[in-house]
Amino acid sequence: MAKDSLETFIERVRATWGPISSEVVAGCRDHLKELLQASATEEWLAALQRETPDNKELYRDPEHGFVLLAHTESPGLYRPPHDHGRGWVIYAVQQGETEMGTYARIEDAHGKMHLVKRDSSVIRPGQVNVYLPGDIHDTRCIAGPLLLYRFTSCDLKKEVVTRYAQRDGVWTDRAA
Repeated sequence: MAKDSLETFIERVRATWGPISSEVVAGCRDHLKELLQASATEEWLAALQRETPDNKELYRDPEHGFVLLAHTESPGLYRPPHDHGRGWVIYAVQQGETEMGTYARIEDAHGKMHLVKRDSSVIRPGQVNVYLPGDIHDTRCIAGPLLLYRFTSCDLKKEVVTRYAQRDGVWTDRAA
């Protein structure tokens, strides 16, 4: 029986997997780009488009721990700045558009931390963005419904992540 694109993606990522390196990240990014070319007639993708789940786990690797999730978002949904702890993430857009901003964590002369927005970019169907450990970003669905894949190097529910909140117009560590 022929493999579908999701099974092929899993097989290729497993073959590429290892400790974080430029080669591993690039390989996983390229495999995710290939997954974005899947035919809408493949049952797994057709089901996602029918069901429009907020959050659906497509695969969790029992040996290596990486996870592939699918998210459906409506226009305007905003996720404030955050990092992924020691984990790294690749976002890939199947349909719709999302804007992703990047931030730097800055400490002023008084030792007070805040974020400075570096840039933002619009991610469209067929495009991917990589965020390495410590990278800080936000997301906003700007055209939807957005169908987004989120490939994570580990289970982020078990990872210590930093989330930020806006106070008096300044992004600061939510826990502070």
